[in-house]
Order: sequence, then structure tokens, then C-alpha cells
Amino acid sequence: MPHRVYSDTATLVIGLGRFGSAIAATLDSLDKEVLAVEVNADLAQQWSHRFTVVEADARTSEALHQLGAEDFDVAVVGVGALEASVLITANLVDLGVKDIWAKATSREHGTILRRIGAHHVVYPEYDAGTRVAHMLSGRMLDYIDMEDGFTIVKMVPPKELIGFSLADSKVRDKYGVTIIGVKSPGQPFEYATPETTVGSGDLLIVSGESSLLEEFANRNVGRPR
Repeated sequence: MPHRVYSDTATLVIGLGRFGSAIAATLDSLDKEVLAVEVNADLAQQWSHRFTVVEADARTSEALHQLGAEDFDVAVVGVGALEASVLITANLVDLGVKDIWAKATSREHGTILRRIGAHHVVYPEYDAGTRVAHMLSGRMLDYIDMEDGFTIVKMVPPKELIGFSLADSKVRDKYGVTIIGVKSPGQPFEYATPETTVGSGDLLIVSGESSLLEEFANRNVGRPR
């Protein structure tokens, strides 16, 4: 069947469970073009008023080809069932999709997806649990774990930094982390410079290796000087 031509920035989202629907709905709210594929008629109908949804079984390369999957640079496989997830991902690889994001429900599942060619593997439940655990365990207000142990967090400043510029506090030298930016109450976010002074009501955006960030976030020594 003929298929519509999408823009270069459009995203193909396969599976409209909680993970896939959240991605598709967020992309739509950002005015990004989305084509969603869902085998369940009720789910397809539920989301059809928000973005383009095609009711189809994406486990065959023929179905994906008919949908024009090879025209998309980015595809998301939001299907959790192992066999279906693997088949869909393999078909997208065969069709030459350049950037494939796939949901995995276990480490074994993720290993298989990577071996067959998925470029990014996401563990929604594990990642959410890890994020919440870090937020519960200390002074972190948000936590994003990137690849290779690199992490970005939002946190309140340790007391020993308050009233000092970043040049004076020497955060990078002392703690091995980097303050990217500072958000002061009622003020817009500002990227940090050596002259940036940390206030008691500020929020910090800090990057670095996760264990060093944990140490830094849980520092609460001394008083503002």
C-alpha cells in the first residue's frame, strides 16, 4: 500500500504501551512528527486523536516496509515481549534504520537487542528505580545516568560552597565533579562560570562520575562562611 512521506525528523514508534505512548505523546507535544504502530485495536484507537496511528503487526519486514519504516532515521521499539521485540528490531536493522531505540525488560533481553543491532537499549523500570533510589538516599533532586558511568544531577548545594565563587571553592579540583549551571530562586537558569557565586537557595546542575557525585551531594559540613 502507498505510504505517506514523513520529514527527516519524524520518529517511528512501535508499541503504544506505557513506554511507547509516553514517548509518542511527548514528541507530539513538542510538535515532532510521529507515526505510531500498534497491533492492539483498542490502544490504536485510544491514541489516534493525538498522532498518526496505524493498526498493524510490525513483526514482519513486509508490514514495516508497507508502512515506510525505511524512510525513518529514528525508530523506537516499545514492545516488551521478548520475541516480538527481537523480531521488530531485527527487521528495522535489515531495513537500514539509522537510530534504533529499543525497550528491554531484562539484562538478557537488552544483550540480545544490542547483538542484533539496536543502537540504544532502554530499561524503563530499572532506570526509574535507580533514579528514585539515588533521590531518596541523599540531597539529589533529580538524577540522569548517562553512558559509561557519566551522570548529571540536580541538587541543593553543600553548605561549604555557599557564599563562594566556583573559582574560590575549587569544586572540580577538590571533588572531581563539574558544576554545569546554577538556578537561583526567581531567576532563569545560568551556565556556571568561575565567577558564579553559590547562594543558599540555589539549585545546582552537576556532572561527573556517579560515585563522586554521591559523595559530593551528601556533603553537608560546616556553615556558610
